[in-house]
Amino acid sequence: MSVVPRRVSKKHKFVADGLFFAELNSFLTRELYEDGYSGVEVRVTPQKTEVIIRATRTKSVLGEKGKRIRELTAVVTKRFGLKEGSIELFAERVLHRGLCAISQAESLRYKLLHGLAVRRACYGVMRFVMENDAKGCEIIISGKLRSQRAKAMKFCDGYMKKSGFASSLYVDKAVRSVLLKSGVLGIKVAIMLPHDPTGKKGPKTLLPDVVTVLKPKKDNLLTPPPFAPTAGTAVAQPVAPAPFYQQEVVEEQYANE
Repeated sequence: MSVVPRRVSKKHKFVADGLFFAELNSFLTRELYEDGYSGVEVRVTPQKTEVIIRATRTKSVLGEKGKRIRELTAVVTKRFGLKEGSIELFAERVLHRGLCAISQAESLRYKLLHGLAVRRACYGVMRFVMENDAKGCEIIISGKLRSQRAKAMKFCDGYMKKSGFASSLYVDKAVRSVLLKSGVLGIKVAIMLPHDPTGKKGPKTLLPDVVTVLKPKKDNLLTPPPFAPTAGTAVAQPVAPAPFYQQEVVEEQYANE
C-alpha cells in the first residue's frame, strides 16, 4: 500500500517557515552572542536546507576542526526532527561590522554587562559606526540607568530616515535587552547605510530625494552650417565695416541735411 504524501497549504507552509526561522534565530542569538552573531539566512534547495550564520568571529563559530558547527547542526536536526544530512550549517564573516546593527547592539550589550558607563559605551559605539562610512546612527537605551527611576536616553549623529520606503531599505535596526543588577535595560540601534553602487556596504538604489545635475551637452547652435558653393553660383563676398572716422563724416552729412 503506497503512502500518499499529505498536501500542505501555502498559508501553513509560510507560517511553518516563519516559526522555523524565528526559533532558529533565537537559539543562535543565545548560543553565539559572544562570537559576534549578526543574523542568519535560510536557503532551501531540492537536496538540502542550507543555514548561513553571519558572525564577526567565524573561527569561534566553527570551533576547532569544525567541532562546534557540527554540534550546532546536530542540535538543530534533533530539535526540528529532520533527517540526517538534510540540513547543513555554514559560517559567513561580516565584512563591514560597523554597518551591522545587530553586531553593534551585541557589542553595546557586552560593554554594559562588563560595567562600562552607559554614556561612554554609547558614544564609543556611535563613533565606531560613523567612522565606518555610515550616514547616520541612533542609539536608544531605556531602563534604570543611574537611579531607581527608569528613563530613556537617546544618542544621535548624522542623517537618519524615519519614514517611507527609503527607511526600510537604508536603515538597519536591532533590538536587544541586557539584564543588570538594577534591572533590565532595553537597547535599540539604528544605522543609516550609505549608497554603494556595488551593493557591498549599502543599497544600490539611490534615495528618492537625491538630485543629480548633469552637465549640458556641447551643441554648436550659434554657428551656421558649412556652405559648399556649386559650379556657376555667385558667392557674395563679406563687406568689411567702414572705418570709424568715415562713419562720423556720414553722420555729419545727414545732420546738415
